[in-house]
Amino acid sequence: MSGYRLHDTAAALAALVVPFLLALALVPFRTELSATNAALILVVAVVAVAALGTRAAGVLAALSAASWFDFFLTEPYQRFLIAGRDDVETALLLLVVGLVVSQLAVRARRLQRTVITDAAHLSSLQGTARLTEDGRSPEAVVEYVRRELVGLLGLRGCRFEYGNLTGNLPRLAHDGSLWLHRPGRVTEYAGWPDGETELRVVGGGHYYGRFLLDPLPGPLPPEQDRLVAVALAAQAGSALDTAGLSHQG
Repeated sequence: MSGYRLHDTAAALAALVVPFLLALALVPFRTELSATNAALILVVAVVAVAALGTRAAGVLAALSAASWFDFFLTEPYQRFLIAGRDDVETALLLLVVGLVVSQLAVRARRLQRTVITDAAHLSSLQGTARLTEDGRSPEAVVEYVRRELVGLLGLRGCRFEYGNLTGNLPRLAHDGSLWLHRPGRVTEYAGWPDGETELRVVGGGHYYGRFLLDPLPGPLPPEQDRLVAVALAAQAGSALDTAGLSHQG
């Protein structure tokens, strides 16, 4: 099972279990604790699950919290039945607020993850630019880009090959797509193919070489990561072209 599926399964399990355990812990205090306060406490559990899980987990946590609030904390106890009108309204508000807040928590977490990812991408591109501005050798730029590609694309390894187009390998194109061109046939990949994948390095309209990517089996990285990889390769090509190294026509 992949890491993503394990995470989703764990989030769904937490959505079912956490509100149940919290509602159960409130049972000794249910005669002293108002229904509104009990519902607010359960909303905290929903937010916690949503902040760590998925949108579906947030919905499931809200439904679970409303159900266990009914079962444990409203009369008649230990039955999925609510006698009092105020308790019915509180249960409905718990469900609605739980659903809304959980979705807001998921959206905030995704936005935070996007900001962190964008900052990491910018740092990679700025690092390459600084090496060029500092007058570092094109080999140093190529090596920096090679290391960045390993982390960015989650590769097993990566090497750079100067001016050689031997073999017909799948290619990571400038638009982030992955293709294999054969005579009379073009294959587009949604996941990493077996073997190496090439990312060509071009500068000033000249071909200088290629990064040979050695990926782990699995789906392709997000499109944004692939586009940043292409931009890094372009920076390496620019550094090689500026240095006036020989190229393949």
